[in-house]
Amino acid sequence: MIRKHSKNVEKVENRESGFEGMSARYLWTREDGCQNFAMRLMAFEPEGKTSYHSHFEDHEFFILEGEAGYVDAFKKEIRLKPGDTVYVPPEEPHQIKNAGSGTLRLL
Repeated sequence: MIRKHSKNVEKVENRESGFEGMSARYLWTREDGCQNFAMRLMAFEPEGKTSYHSHFEDHEFFILEGEAGYVDAFKKEIRLKPGDTVYVPPEEPHQIKNAGSGTLRLL
């Protein structure tokens, strides 16, 4: 077993093209021995967002705090609130936006 506290994991600002006001703490990665998944604690400042993108891995999102705008493969924006969870298959385009006035946090 490995135990960590999220506050002890370095916060990394995402500076990729199309990303604004988003940071992540990479809680579980291959470096920890995770072969089939990764876990990030993401934070979005007000008006923060990811680019509209896709990738090889599937994603699972769980909204912890704030209000998210999830843009799906049809470019339809769906509002998500704390407790909502979304599964995104590999190669499916998507985007996450902070749709509220406070910080958006999600796993």
